[in-house]
Amino acid sequence: TEEGYKEAKERLDYLRNVANPEVIERIKIAKEQGDLSENAEYHAAREEQGKINGEIEELTYTLKYAVIIKKGSTDKVSIGCKVKILDLDMNEEAEYYIVGTTETDLKVGKISNESALGEALLGAKKGETVTVKAPNGSYEVKILDISQG
Repeated sequence: TEEGYKEAKERLDYLRNVANPEVIERIKIAKEQGDLSENAEYHAAREEQGKINGEIEELTYTLKYAVIIKKGSTDKVSIGCKVKILDLDMNEEAEYYIVGTTETDLKVGKISNESALGEALLGAKKGETVTVKAPNGSYEVKILDISQG
């Protein structure tokens, strides 16, 4: 989604312009302390630099090949939609945003289009009942509403 793209771009900018220069400075200071074989600060900073560079590489690749999903119709469930469902087994309502895998965040109700629930909901219409084939068994949900995310 546009929001996910923007968040990834902001994270990449932070890593390149703040986090990486900070860790480079920490490495420089640690090197000035002498013997690197016994220098825990140096080794910790180098490890952190590796993690930062790995994340920079991953985000750069993701952003380069990202396809931004435009908000579309609410006739059927698609990526970027907000979906209100009723779990027919538990008789409980829930709302989820259908997002790409890189934006998944269950704490705020963002589920991946590749999750069992996300896959079952994609393409379904308001009022339809779909079967979710989860790892721990199948269950049915009814789509109560579809809106823009």
